[in-house]
Amino acid sequence: MNSRIGRPADAAKREAIIAAASRMFFEVGFAATAIEQVASKAGVSKVTVYNHFGDKRGLFKATVEHECEKMRDYFDLDVSEGKDLSLRLRELGEAMTAFLARPEMTRFELRIAAETEHEPEIGRSFLQAGPYNMRQTFAGWLANEVECGRLEIDDLYLAAEQFVSMCKGFADLERRFGAVMDAQRNQERIDGAVHVFLKTYGRSE
Repeated sequence: MNSRIGRPADAAKREAIIAAASRMFFEVGFAATAIEQVASKAGVSKVTVYNHFGDKRGLFKATVEHECEKMRDYFDLDVSEGKDLSLRLRELGEAMTAFLARPEMTRFELRIAAETEHEPEIGRSFLQAGPYNMRQTFAGWLANEVECGRLEIDDLYLAAEQFVSMCKGFADLERRFGAVMDAQRNQERIDGAVHVFLKTYGRSE
């Protein structure tokens, strides 16, 4: 009975730790983030952080996965089945573009890239927890569309990468190098990506 009572408190502590770590990682990067600082900002002990996440890399992985959770609703099969496929893909492209265009995300990616030069494992951890994880989820969503007969795809991972790459276009480079984002051009990229994707993988009736 005591363990059941403790679970909500443990969950609240975990959420507080991830929220504090997210702010730290996004603001100062992996190397400059200390477990002691995260614990202080979360209002917990350093031991509590280690008990939940093991070490700083485990905390980093959990933080990246938490950020990716913000995109997962767009892959909810039950929610999306009633919508037109082109509309669902367009919504996904728009959500992804907005997600990546956040200034804190750009700063985070740049810091991680710089730190990876000195510690390659940081980059590998980021890829596994973030982009690779999201690619797997997107591929699973596409597999459902294939199963339902709406798409015809042999290589789900490749198709997922192609759609994401078309949506991002040059905007992915521009945001990293300080260019002003063009909302209209971003929308044109997304609309074009949906058109090409469905022309390539859509099932002809």
